[in-house]
Amino acid sequence: MVIIYFKPAALCSMTNIVEESGESKECDELLRGKHVKYFKQLLNLLPELYQGIDSSRLTILYFGLSGLDLLGELDNISDTQKSEIIEWIYSLQVKPSDNTNIGTTRCGFYATDSLPASVDENYGHVAMTYVALCSLLIMGDDLKRVDRDCIMAGLQALQLPNGAFQCSAFGSESDTRFVYCAACICYMLKDWRGLDRTATTNFLLASQSYEGGFAQNVGREAHGGSTFCSLAALHLMGTLETLPDENLARIREWCLRRQVTGFNGRPNKPVDTCYSFWVGASLSMLNAKQYLNKECNFSFLMTTQDNYIGGFSKWPNQLPDALHSYFGLAGLLLATEDEALHPALNISMRAFRHLEYLQS
Repeated sequence: MVIIYFKPAALCSMTNIVEESGESKECDELLRGKHVKYFKQLLNLLPELYQGIDSSRLTILYFGLSGLDLLGELDNISDTQKSEIIEWIYSLQVKPSDNTNIGTTRCGFYATDSLPASVDENYGHVAMTYVALCSLLIMGDDLKRVDRDCIMAGLQALQLPNGAFQCSAFGSESDTRFVYCAACICYMLKDWRGLDRTATTNFLLASQSYEGGFAQNVGREAHGGSTFCSLAALHLMGTLETLPDENLARIREWCLRRQVTGFNGRPNKPVDTCYSFWVGASLSMLNAKQYLNKECNFSFLMTTQDNYIGGFSKWPNQLPDALHSYFGLAGLLLATEDEALHPALNISMRAFRHLEYLQS
């Protein structure tokens, strides 16, 4: 699958207009048609600046596909392109090579075809494996070509004695983000051999701060993204509901305190588009979504919606980007529609029902 990077001169001019005017071109409705065009563009044509994150290209694909799916517009992708996307994703699966005994520790999916998929030259990445499986489910794939045994072996190699996960066998930081990805992978493949649930649960609970939310690691400040990752992992492992009611109440209160107009990720921080999903999904898993102020959240998101080219930005008066466009849409639909997406796996309910069919 070929991705073209271009220098968006027209967009640069648009930025200057907004900055000079100092005004947010607000709209009071979701511009579905423009968002469809924006997400479809992510599958083919990316701004020049995106070259710097080519190592996350599979994630950009996921944002585009899942954004279209949430809008009910997957039919905007031709059958030919759907097949090309599926084949491209499978081309990124790292499997053991014939001439090495250590291949399984590196198995999974990686992010871009800039490097060949030989296990001697590349490493699977737990986050890329997660978005690869999500994207395949969105495309309606049957997952039969996923090498489950190797992926489970790769996950086992990434889990540390304290229950945390690294992202790659090459070595990295370890925190709740990668625990979440590992839990999602095991859940989607219906195979928990790759994760020690007891050690994982203990690590997540140890990462809960005195504030009530969860941090990226033990002893750090609670954060909206880390709280989502921890709650979702606990939910998928079936242990969230076993927490004491007092503890669940503390988590709910911390999450509800994150709403100002939209949501922030930590106390005394500005609101940010993406936390409409991170915190909103957390409240959904805690059965407390009804307590958030949907009208205020919607009004804030309308200030970050780009009325010219579609998508959402982090803050008002900025250009949209793939991450905030997807999470802005997901957070908005999660708050306003009960059957929009699965809050823990972060895929549409349509894709989740396909997963249930595969697992039945």
